[in-house]
Amino acid sequence: MDKRWNILAADTATVQTLQDSLKIHPILCELLVQRGIDSFDAAKKFFRPQLEHLHDPWLMKDMGKAVDRIEKAVVNKESILVFGDYDVDGTTSVATLYQFLKKLTEQVDYYIPHRYKEGYGVSKIGIDYAKQTGIQLIISVDCGIKSIELVEYAKELGIDFIICDHHLPDAILPPAIAILNPKQIDCNYPFKELCGCGVVLKLITALADKYKLPAESYLEYLDLVATAIAADIVPIVDENRTLAYFGLQQVNESPCPGLLALMELAKQTTPMRITNLVFAVAPRINAAGRMDDAKKAVQLFIEKDYSKALAIGSLLQQDNLDRREADTTITEEALAEIELDPNHANKKSSVVFQSHWHKGVVGIVASRLIEKHYKPTIVLTQSGEVVTGSARSVVGFNLYEALHACRAHLIGYGGHFAAAGMTMALENLEAFKEAFEKAVSERITPSQLIPEIVINAVIPIDSISMNFYQIISQMEPFGPDNMRPLFLAKNVYDTGYSKLAKEAHISFNITQGNQILKGIGYNMAQHIGIVKSGKPFDVVFQLQLNEWQGTQTVQMQVLDLKESGSYNN
Repeated sequence: MDKRWNILAADTATVQTLQDSLKIHPILCELLVQRGIDSFDAAKKFFRPQLEHLHDPWLMKDMGKAVDRIEKAVVNKESILVFGDYDVDGTTSVATLYQFLKKLTEQVDYYIPHRYKEGYGVSKIGIDYAKQTGIQLIISVDCGIKSIELVEYAKELGIDFIICDHHLPDAILPPAIAILNPKQIDCNYPFKELCGCGVVLKLITALADKYKLPAESYLEYLDLVATAIAADIVPIVDENRTLAYFGLQQVNESPCPGLLALMELAKQTTPMRITNLVFAVAPRINAAGRMDDAKKAVQLFIEKDYSKALAIGSLLQQDNLDRREADTTITEEALAEIELDPNHANKKSSVVFQSHWHKGVVGIVASRLIEKHYKPTIVLTQSGEVVTGSARSVVGFNLYEALHACRAHLIGYGGHFAAAGMTMALENLEAFKEAFEKAVSERITPSQLIPEIVINAVIPIDSISMNFYQIISQMEPFGPDNMRPLFLAKNVYDTGYSKLAKEAHISFNITQGNQILKGIGYNMAQHIGIVKSGKPFDVVFQLQLNEWQGTQTVQMQVLDLKESGSYNN
């Protein structure tokens, strides 16, 4: 699939001023300016994160109310229920708050709603469970900000609510005792992009301050916080970067038994990075809720005995194997359905449906389909008497707006710019497909239907050195708003030694002037003709470390290439 290249720019004067201050390669200064780092002090804070950089939790709106209500519950020996979502952010949030509250009181329990029996977020079944078990205070984590009627219902039953959430609030808020959410318009907390587990960390930091507990009483959960930051795809800047930085240290040096078990089962070795958490650890946690019951994930995180944690982790491992099998099978069936549609090439969207597909993996399958057919995509299945499914968007296209235009055909829908879910009556399926295609066609631009590679800088390959690579490595942890830098080298030639590796990959050996650089391009065999043509070509790559017989060298991981002069930027 052809990709368009978007080469970022940085203000030349700001880059020069920063280089005068830092005395490092100007391309490195370009990367920093693109990330909003434009002074020596900002660069020092970026390259040398400190726990002291974390913001005061008492700045968050309602923090005092939340702490006072929890303190009252502890004093009066009231029963507290920690209520969370079934994904990585939700289960790590529950495990973190539950374990901390156990330091203050024995009267604490936790609850994770069943994905299929109760749906997302706060549930009536969960509130009824709280009433039956004598709960007087529910603390919802990673959910609750939109649960107005359910919080009112709990209030009628004599149960108070504290909401810890990070999703965008509506104009009308639930009648909770306290709402901790930095995205509230009247919340003065200086960083708005915390994940749910990050909001929980602020709460337990404030509680530790109130009870005069040592910093270790809340910092011991940074490995779970880093896992949530990675899995929830929040911007890794400001406070999230500091939390991820120190959380990864803990993941690598002294993770909780549950995380250690998942790392072992996933065959992960240290040093663990954000990508390891995203692609190896997080899917195993999410699989519990997708295929069965996410309470297992909380049990895993709170287990102190490694052998018992390994046993629980093995259950998640099996859930993940089941999830992968379902994912693979459904993806193959969905691709076949798309290819049987004679009009698909002319359509701007993909909507597929089979009644037997597993509800837990349709969102993953939608993402897989976009990798093959780059269009806004919906994968639907049958759940009881209704059709339900998940939608995924392409970069820059507002999926929620397109769904809103189709609301007449839907029983319900929810989500955001890039991902959403919906339910509809079976008899409305064909009308919905037509309406969604019309809504997408009217709104999407031609460029949004071509995947984009965002390139940070054009670089001559003689600028690449071990020192250059080491400075880039200090920009980790990488993630949204602080992505691993991508470079473009123009007018390079094959030295004659580039070749196919294992049929699917290219082992690169390129030259530019008098410089030679080696690298690897995975699943790029289709480009070998351009490489071997004898003509100049341009390569997009990131840098990686290669170790061979005890010697370390910097090499390229090539992501794309084109004939020089064959495209416009």
